[in-house]
Amino acid sequence: MKKRKKVFVSGCFDIFHSGHIAFLKSAASYGDLYVAIGSDKNIKLLKNKPPIFGEKERLNIVSSLSFVKKAFIAKGSGITDFSDELKKIKPDFFVVNKDGDSDLKRELCRSIKIKYIILKRKPLPGLPERSTTKLIRAIKFH
Repeated sequence: MKKRKKVFVSGCFDIFHSGHIAFLKSAASYGDLYVAIGSDKNIKLLKNKPPIFGEKERLNIVSSLSFVKKAFIAKGSGITDFSDELKKIKPDFFVVNKDGDSDLKRELCRSIKIKYIILKRKPLPGLPERSTTKLIRAIKFH
C-alpha cells in the first residue's frame, strides 16, 4: 500500500467561511492535511487585535472537517509560529494562498526540504470568492 503524502497549512481561520473550506479542500487534494491554527496570543501579536473566535472554537471548527487529518494550535510566535510542528510532522508539501505567501515561510520550507506550493484563490463551485478581510469590510458597511 502506497503511503499518502503529508500536507501542511497554517492560518488564523477566524470568521470561518467558504473561502477557508475551498483553500483547505484544495490543499487536502495533495494528501493528508495537517492544519496549524494561530493561537489567540499570536494573532493579537501579528494583527494588533484579538481574533473574533477564540483558538478552541477555531480548532473545533477546522477539526470537524472530514478532509482534515489533524488540526492543532501552533505553539510558536510570529509569522512562522508553526515551525516546530512543521519540523516534527515533516510534510511533503507546505501550501499557502497567494496572500499567505512570505519569504520567511518559503525559506523555512527550503531549509528543511519541503515543497512550497502557492494556490490561487478559487471559490467553491457556485459560490462567491471569500476572504476574511473582504467579509469584515462588507459587514462594516452593511
